[in-house]
Amino acid sequence: MKLESPAFADGERIPKEYTGEGQDLSPPFEWTDPPEGTKAFALICDDPDAPRGTWDHWLLWNLPGALRQLPEGVPTTRTLPDLGGAVQGANSWPKIGYGGPMPPPGHGTHHYHFVLYALDAALDLKPGAAKAALQKAMKGRVLAEARLMGTYSR
Repeated sequence: MKLESPAFADGERIPKEYTGEGQDLSPPFEWTDPPEGTKAFALICDDPDAPRGTWDHWLLWNLPGALRQLPEGVPTTRTLPDLGGAVQGANSWPKIGYGGPMPPPGHGTHHYHFVLYALDAALDLKPGAAKAALQKAMKGRVLAEARLMGTYSR
């Protein structure tokens, strides 16, 4: 499985409009070649370089298995009817949906890991859940994963 964004390539700087300094829009994504049996997808974005430990920027799950892309600017709502009823969790702020890069000024380059998981079933997990609950719900259900890493500094 391969994860890409038309907004930035793997290892490149995330454009300002997708950060807390810009419009704070979620970037667009596209993916290919999920394994047979994929029924749903989950996406986690986090920053392991944050001063207080890994910072969660986005938790999204129950994207339909037939889906192959996410548009720019996914709404920051608990459920996403336009994306097949997908569900979002609480990031580290804690707010629902995507929160873009906003590292402390002068803290160096941070690395933002977007990981897409192909799952063998939709997850029975309520909107607003934190990353630990999402990871627990995914345990034993992950068929494949794809990664894309972007950077940002202020």
